[in-house]
Amino acid sequence: MKYKSLKYSLSLPLATTIFLMLLLPMINENISAQPLQTVPIVDIQRYAGKWYEIASFPQFFQKGCHCTTAEYTLSKKGFVIVENRCNKDSAHGKESYIKGKAFVQANSGNAKLKVQFFWPFRAKYWIIDLASDYSYAVVSHPSRKYLWILSRTPQMNDTIYQQILSRLQAKGFDLSKLQKTVQL
Repeated sequence: MKYKSLKYSLSLPLATTIFLMLLLPMINENISAQPLQTVPIVDIQRYAGKWYEIASFPQFFQKGCHCTTAEYTLSKKGFVIVENRCNKDSAHGKESYIKGKAFVQANSGNAKLKVQFFWPFRAKYWIIDLASDYSYAVVSHPSRKYLWILSRTPQMNDTIYQQILSRLQAKGFDLSKLQKTVQL
């Protein structure tokens, strides 16, 4: 009888450990399965201007980019002019430039936009984190496959950067894909 209870008491921690090992990935999956939330409201006039890319999930269209920036200008026609620049293959490489438009999605507090670089294709551009003084912003897509951390300056305070990363992890982002952008 003692042998059976000893066997039972040893298998209970093992069963609990196995259960937790199986449960933890599902918890993380549920976090990333939760709908991505944007910031409640964005003042587009304050958001306009130049932003420096601090880090991003690498995308094919940014291959070889260094010193990446985005500049947003309000147009008289009601959309936002988007001008993206980077230096190809090195910090001092040849400048690459693309110009597009961004359209604010109705009833989104200006936090959801659709960006168009090639007609008729538009991509979702969601502002998911924003400093109260507009010194940094985090942009993504509801699928979490795209991510950009932006700053008004070429360098970001490491404490602020780590706080952003912590919030992104809580929102279910796979930060192992995040790469810092070379800025001068």
